[in-house]
Amino acid sequence: MFGRMSVPSSSATTLAEHVLRLYPGSTVTRICALGADESSEESSTETSKGLGYGRPVRVDLDGPQGRRRLVFHTARPDDFGHDRRSDRAQAMLLLWDCAARIPFHTRAVDVGALRSDGDLLSLADAGEFYVVTEWCDGLPYAEDLRRVAASGQSTALDLRRAEALARALVEIHSVPGSHPAAYTRAIRDLLGHGEAIFGLVDSYPIDTPGISPDELRRIEEACLRWRWRLRGQTTRLRRTHGDFHPFNILFDGETLHLLDTSRGAEGDPADDVACLSINYLFFGLEHRKYWRDGLGRLWERFWQVYLDERDDPGILSAVAPYFAWRGLVLASPLWYPHLTEDDRRRVLAFVERVLNAERFDPAWGPEAML
Repeated sequence: MFGRMSVPSSSATTLAEHVLRLYPGSTVTRICALGADESSEESSTETSKGLGYGRPVRVDLDGPQGRRRLVFHTARPDDFGHDRRSDRAQAMLLLWDCAARIPFHTRAVDVGALRSDGDLLSLADAGEFYVVTEWCDGLPYAEDLRRVAASGQSTALDLRRAEALARALVEIHSVPGSHPAAYTRAIRDLLGHGEAIFGLVDSYPIDTPGISPDELRRIEEACLRWRWRLRGQTTRLRRTHGDFHPFNILFDGETLHLLDTSRGAEGDPADDVACLSINYLFFGLEHRKYWRDGLGRLWERFWQVYLDERDDPGILSAVAPYFAWRGLVLASPLWYPHLTEDDRRRVLAFVERVLNAERFDPAWGPEAML
């Protein structure tokens, strides 16, 4: 039907039908797969390419406007930042958005997705993407922390909720991650992603009161040293929430709901533990005199339950750069513009202390509040 064809016939038929919707009145004459590098093993040289990101297929067709040759691109999973489906979607959408901007570049004629039934769904007219989730009743955990911080009183319910959050993380972290390179990526993204350490450092205005560029550079360099300390510890990879902060946690009575899992839902458990626990410190900054009987009790109960119920002694030796990341968010004048200069200093002093230690001690939390 299509002349030379080196892709499965069902896939070729689906592809041909889609192309003919783009170019009505045409006839597909050929469909064949293309390799990363067309040179054979016998003729390969040092410059022969052994790996490619894509799975291109060439499609030839004749029609009213003459002969056309197209290339159908898909991406395959790999450990170069394409291990998640969202990464591969990003690559296709970026090519679609950018090809027309570049002189001499081949023209992009369509972009889309493969449906679960094998059909092709065009996204050429799409704008921003969206996701729809269910609604959950409940109040953000941040409201609990504000109340306890201001009153200096943690109730029995507050203590049970701290325990529930620790046990929720124990359950989440009980499942191993997908493959070792996912841990390497998680550590790399901890520094290099625009939402992570480098991105946060870049977001600080040069004239941020009380925070100098030299201090931010020291923090960034210390985090880079931590990357090299952690990047080989791939056995630490676990399922994670990825953004376990008090605005993504809802309580409806004793019922817990979580929102907005992110960053691939796997990484180092220290990520989730640092993300929540630093907020006990942060929400207490404005009411430090009430710390001991208020948020201090929740800090202690959370750490006690998590460390007692999950066998991970290494977490205290891995948590420092995650505290640094979250601390950079909390001290940011963009994220928290009403934080006083003194309290920004306290947050970053805590960050530098944990980065400069070999192992974190939960007792440092109350010390940071003094």
